[in-house]
Amino acid sequence: MSRSSSLVQATASLSWVIARAALVLCVSSGFAASVAQASGQAVDDGGVDAGTGEALTRVESFLFEQALADGARPGDLEIQVFPPAASLADCRQPEPFLPRAGSRLAGRVSVGLRCEGERHRSRYLQAEITRLGERLVAARDIVPGERLSADMLTSERFDVSRLPSQALTDPQAAIGQIARRGIRQGQALSAHQLTSPKLVRRGEQVAVEASGRGFRISRQGEALEAGGLGDIVRVRVDRRQILDARVVEHGRLAVTY
Repeated sequence: MSRSSSLVQATASLSWVIARAALVLCVSSGFAASVAQASGQAVDDGGVDAGTGEALTRVESFLFEQALADGARPGDLEIQVFPPAASLADCRQPEPFLPRAGSRLAGRVSVGLRCEGERHRSRYLQAEITRLGERLVAARDIVPGERLSADMLTSERFDVSRLPSQALTDPQAAIGQIARRGIRQGQALSAHQLTSPKLVRRGEQVAVEASGRGFRISRQGEALEAGGLGDIVRVRVDRRQILDARVVEHGRLAVTY
């Protein structure tokens, strides 16, 4: 056999191999499509079947409605429901619920799912709820002992689920307060950074008003400690009697029986 004949034969053999591989691929693809069609499952771009997709959509809508009822505003909500490890294609008429009444609708939450015909079984999904709100920050540097005014404050958008418990969001909670320490411009404000201005000084003569059902008595006393609005301080009203009284305004305290 000549060299040219061998080359032709080799080329023909290679073409036949390629054609056969293409045929196998087409048949395999068609078979896979047939199986998917027969099972009644439509797979989306994220690999989530139609049944699971419906359940995720219902859970998201449920959480959105619950958060609105909890006081959130539509534009402040971001909700992400995480697909479960197992398919929910067999879950008919999925009905979401909160496993614990009064659950905090912020951050990572667990959501239960009841399916039609499954009376004694519940499934659970995880979701992340971001609730945006305003937190107070310093508009400029604030020195220790400075009394806060409105022009010292500004606000910024923040995920309220991540706010520390003492973070301030209402300007009225900060205006008029005294800075315990220095606060840098742009720093978030917390209750522990502030204190109420002292309306009563230790050793100061104060008016003490005692009241109860059907009576009201006013006496003079000596404050044994300093205090701001709403603080409870000790006050001596005579040599032997010391009372705990609440500061209600400058130089005046109240005792309620």
